[in-house]
Amino acid sequence: MKIIQRTVSAAVVLLAGLGWHPIATAQGDAAKPAAAASAPAAAEQPEAGQGTEYTESGADTCLACHTADSDEPGFQTAAIFKTRHARRGDKRAPFGPGGLQCEACHGPGARHANGEGEQNLTINTFKPDSFLTVEQRNQPCLGCHQGSARTGWHAGAHDRANLACTDCHQLHTDRDPALTKRAEADVCFRCHVQQRADFQKASSHPVRFGQMGCSDCHNEHGSTAHALLRRPTVNQTCFTCHADKRGPLLWEHPPVAEDCTLCHTPHGSVRPALLNKTPPLLCQQCHSSAGHPSVPRTPDALPGGAGGGSIFLVAGSCTNCHSQVHGSNHPAGAKLMR
Repeated sequence: MKIIQRTVSAAVVLLAGLGWHPIATAQGDAAKPAAAASAPAAAEQPEAGQGTEYTESGADTCLACHTADSDEPGFQTAAIFKTRHARRGDKRAPFGPGGLQCEACHGPGARHANGEGEQNLTINTFKPDSFLTVEQRNQPCLGCHQGSARTGWHAGAHDRANLACTDCHQLHTDRDPALTKRAEADVCFRCHVQQRADFQKASSHPVRFGQMGCSDCHNEHGSTAHALLRRPTVNQTCFTCHADKRGPLLWEHPPVAEDCTLCHTPHGSVRPALLNKTPPLLCQQCHSSAGHPSVPRTPDALPGGAGGGSIFLVAGSCTNCHSQVHGSNHPAGAKLMR
């Protein structure tokens, strides 16, 4: 009797298992058509600029329409082939082995090439009137151009100002003005108009002559230093060129070691040597004139004036005697006179 009961119990369990399996399979199969049915609906209405199909022949498809007749002043489509982006042997370049060519930067272009939807809503045009945000427009550039020079971009003033890469850089040109020392300043001066005026003053760094560029002192792609400086401090930035002022010196002039801008203005001045003020007024910001032959420059203090005049106020003023204003290594140079 026990054997019969066990046999019946086993049969019941077996039948229950056989009955459950088809039901579970049917539920799984029923779920698949539902998911498959929802996929075409999502594909029929892709978001603007979110198409995922690339053109079959890459740049050839683009150049069929973007010919010389469609070029604009300052922009030539075919000029991209004169840049590093079009180097066929460079695997990092968009036109390198396995690269996506034009679509590497502008995004999938099948909808754009087929005339589907709003043409200006299908690709990344990099133009200010693009439907994409500045962050989205910058992504193709920052996706490739990474490294020490650009690690501070998201902490820099230009990113906070919502500046796009193409606001400064030109891609479809054999020579990007932002990367040319003689033309670089003109790119910066579009926004920095005060600095443009400063560099036209009598005493200035030779930026307007093309012998220096803004990027010699500033890292336009971001920096943790003040004013996007390439070095941590103002003095370290100045010392990259003015190494003779670095020291250490036997007799130091404290302002020199503290901050060069206490006496000098970096971009340009109407006074000699980029000075903030004319001596002796500059010196007397720290040094009292009491008991010293130098007094504030007035008509009475000049030679022939009612005050008897002081030769110490003409020419270099204080520096007539204290010529080593940046410091001295002479054993008798405590007064910075030698």
